[in-house]
Amino acid sequence: MQNIKDTYQRITDAIIEQLEAGTKPWIRPWRGNSRGSLVPRRATGDAYRGINVLMLWLASELAGYEENTWMTYRQAQDFGGQVRKGEKGALVVKYGTFTPKEREDDDDRAIPYLKGYTVFNVEQIENLPDGFYQPAEALSTTPVPHLDTVETFIRNTAASVTYGGTTACYRPGPDDILMPDRARFESEVHLYSTLLHEASHWSGSKHRLDRDLSGRFGSESYAIEELVAELSASFLCADLGVAHDPRDNTATYLESWLKVLKNDKRAIITASAKAQAAADYLHGLQSQEQSRAA
Repeated sequence: MQNIKDTYQRITDAIIEQLEAGTKPWIRPWRGNSRGSLVPRRATGDAYRGINVLMLWLASELAGYEENTWMTYRQAQDFGGQVRKGEKGALVVKYGTFTPKEREDDDDRAIPYLKGYTVFNVEQIENLPDGFYQPAEALSTTPVPHLDTVETFIRNTAASVTYGGTTACYRPGPDDILMPDRARFESEVHLYSTLLHEASHWSGSKHRLDRDLSGRFGSESYAIEELVAELSASFLCADLGVAHDPRDNTATYLESWLKVLKNDKRAIITASAKAQAAADYLHGLQSQEQSRAA
């Protein structure tokens, strides 16, 4: 098993490298993929989650992959395929716990572990069944924002959203979201990326997921919450089929995130987990609203 500290450091170093280059690795120009989803998929079709989404988005952007399905070397062989000679895989991780034999009677003694392993994009693999590849003519360069889907998604959360003025923010006191006038946004992509970012902040209120929303601008807690909200928005945009492009405050936030990540190599893992929890929470409200409607 790969040393857990080495795995944390490899992930953090990869993210820091991109941030120092001025690139947020969770934002990419969305193109086609093999399963009609923006979220990276396993060979089984199941979606990756949390930090693995970021790592595979980053790998795809650096290599220019359009396909979105990944598998291990062994899985490729099981499907009759072969990873091309010289191809470099991407790091993903598996979370779990184990209990040493001497502690099997103590439920509180389970020890968490993080295991890193390598996967390859289907574009790196030859002779896979046709179902793993999307025909070139099926790829589309025109954006498909699915904006009605996002409007319904936000409405089903029952969050109070008001458009007007020049500020986008979540206000914990009145528990509402303020958005600038729609005409102030450069594009619909920009608008909905911002709205989902603020909805992610909304999920962190004390009577919801109870994250620390008390940090002031420039503080570490503020930087972490902003990172959680941006990652959550990127996950939600991917789930809803919308390109993610928040645009604002890039240089300032990159600097604050770099400081946090360099001080704590686990920070990106923790932020990704909280971001995934926020996205899951907002998705969970969809089923509740549908149940009430029925």
